[in-house]
Amino acid sequence: MGLYIRSNTIPVQSASPIILGIETSCDETSVAVLQGEKLLSNVISSQAVHIQFGGVVPELASRAHLRKIIPITEEALSQAGVTLSDVDVLAVTAGPGLVGALLVGVNFAKGLVLATGKPIIGIHHLEGHIYSNFLSHPEVAPPMLVLIVSGGHTLLVAMKAHLQYRVLGSTRDDAVGEAYDKVAKILGLGYPGGPVIDRLAQKGDPEFITFPKGLEKDDSFDFSYSGLKTAVLNYVRQAGETVVKDHLADICASFQKAAIDILVEKTIRAARTFGFRTITVAGGVAANSYLRSAIRKAGEAYHLQVYSPDMAFCMDNGAMIARAALERLRYGYFSNLALNAYPTLQLDMLD
Repeated sequence: MGLYIRSNTIPVQSASPIILGIETSCDETSVAVLQGEKLLSNVISSQAVHIQFGGVVPELASRAHLRKIIPITEEALSQAGVTLSDVDVLAVTAGPGLVGALLVGVNFAKGLVLATGKPIIGIHHLEGHIYSNFLSHPEVAPPMLVLIVSGGHTLLVAMKAHLQYRVLGSTRDDAVGEAYDKVAKILGLGYPGGPVIDRLAQKGDPEFITFPKGLEKDDSFDFSYSGLKTAVLNYVRQAGETVVKDHLADICASFQKAAIDILVEKTIRAARTFGFRTITVAGGVAANSYLRSAIRKAGEAYHLQVYSPDMAFCMDNGAMIARAALERLRYGYFSNLALNAYPTLQLDMLD
């Protein structure tokens, strides 16, 4: 694959290097500037064009990135009070994600390399999410268990040391964020589904309906959301329009309880099984109010430290890419102009 070149001679001499982080894996165009561990700017532009389609349209995402990447970069540099010549390292998401969207960021970053001669580091998108908690909580340190939850990913990762990952479990079908979007579509709530379901659920009764928790009796640390999605669809069809309208908040709360409780239960069980005392949550669904509350309370019951990133770092963002690049830089990892987009890049392939 050739993502990294390991070097004992680090071509960046600054103890607090200025890193430009670029993220274009899906439908957020984001560029950030990080100086050492200090965030100077983090500009995020979400693409509204997908709302009318109820999901991300890859071709439209790529075109939107092409329009936005230069002005977003200029804004990030301006907010940080630096120029491109001040930047020491360029960092960009290389995968996984939508191949066209990834290529916009990767090729833009490689163009900057040719123009400036700066070194480049390709970053795994999920590694960026993992390091989002280091932005919000500088005191966090491995070993730790990471729950990554988003529209495209649901997995448990053992992180015994920096840049060392072992995937303990993942989804066998839909990711949890994808399930939120599909259930929102079933209920006529629009896209994206996560925020609106979370908001309605806070007004509803989570015990109104008992929806199934995927793989609840399975000893693995895998997840499944296709059955839960189907259960909601069957209930809506059987209950009828009037009942659904009158109990919309209750249905949202019941769905959310089933979707999130299994995440919490398996995360806590994995932490106890493998002896982790620290748990971090990352990804877009880490912004969910019920997840943040439930996993914190469950962690307290077993005397575990639980961390979630600030809301700005839950969504895809350039800051997390820059922070992951800082760690790669510390260990002498770089990329070169052979860097490409890897839409199915696996986290445990990085070694």
